[in-house]
Amino acid sequence: MGRTLRYLFAMLWGAVPALTLFLLLRPLRLRRLNRLGLASPPRREVLLALFWMFCGGAALLGFTPRWVVPALAGLPLGLPWNGAGLPFFSPGNMNLVLFDTFSQSAYILAANVGLFLPFGLFPALLCRGFGWRRALLAGACITLSIETCQLFIGRTFDVDDLMLNTLGVFCGFLLGAAVRRRFPRFAAGLLIHEEVFHDHTAC
Repeated sequence: MGRTLRYLFAMLWGAVPALTLFLLLRPLRLRRLNRLGLASPPRREVLLALFWMFCGGAALLGFTPRWVVPALAGLPLGLPWNGAGLPFFSPGNMNLVLFDTFSQSAYILAANVGLFLPFGLFPALLCRGFGWRRALLAGACITLSIETCQLFIGRTFDVDDLMLNTLGVFCGFLLGAAVRRRFPRFAAGLLIHEEVFHDHTAC
């Protein structure tokens, strides 16, 4: 539990700037939709903001060295910054042995899957036409970019992480598809739709 809270605290440092950027760009995006005769429901905007926040936090976790997470997680607790003098860029390692990391703790395996669930869940709920093929492709591209970056920040390119993270995105897609089937009216309120104009002069 302590490890999970540490990661969540660290993710806030990426989530807050991402939310700020979302709010700054939102008026431009809504005006563009309006010009096209489209509208984004409030429910969708809330979920989209959460997705931006998650992406910002996940980017911080995936594209920074391992020492960054504990250093950032301690700041909200009043702990001093303990990353002074540590390099950001350094050579990483590579593990191409299939299932080598499956002997690690169940927490590590579950985290590799669970952390990437939102990458499949949010698009499945917010985007029309986001099918299982796109979910697999998105999962593979996201995880490959993260794993490749880790070769340059002192971390490990792990083929098992590629599989587990992509599986997480696909499981998120399946969860989103299940929500759409079980709650179709709720899911319909998460999609962009044509703006309805009312003629107030009509009887």
